[in-house]
Amino acid sequence: MGKAGNVGLRRVVRAGVCSCNGFKACFVHEAAFRQELALTLLLLPLALWLGESAVERAVMVGAWLIVPVVELLNSGIEAVVDRISAEHHPLAGRAKDVGSAAVFLAIANAAVVWAIVLFT
Repeated sequence: MGKAGNVGLRRVVRAGVCSCNGFKACFVHEAAFRQELALTLLLLPLALWLGESAVERAVMVGAWLIVPVVELLNSGIEAVVDRISAEHHPLAGRAKDVGSAAVFLAIANAAVVWAIVLFT
């Protein structure tokens, strides 16, 4: 169980503060997240303009928003791996590579979804 008194609205507020801290940390420490955020600021309005229906717009926005979500998770994995040890270990390298592959797959997914919506 969580801390005593950490229920209801207080819990929601604390979770929101933690989320804001996570966004800030990722923005400050991860160049890839900053680049994806810049693309988000470009692509979301573009999706709203190019999508011909509400469903197309939602699919394009959703497909792209998966990318920064996966980047946040990847950055968390990398931070934990780096915290555990500065020396190279095959499992640490594998964890980072798998996180990177997840980001790549999310970007590829977004590209395919956008291509299907825009060119079919």
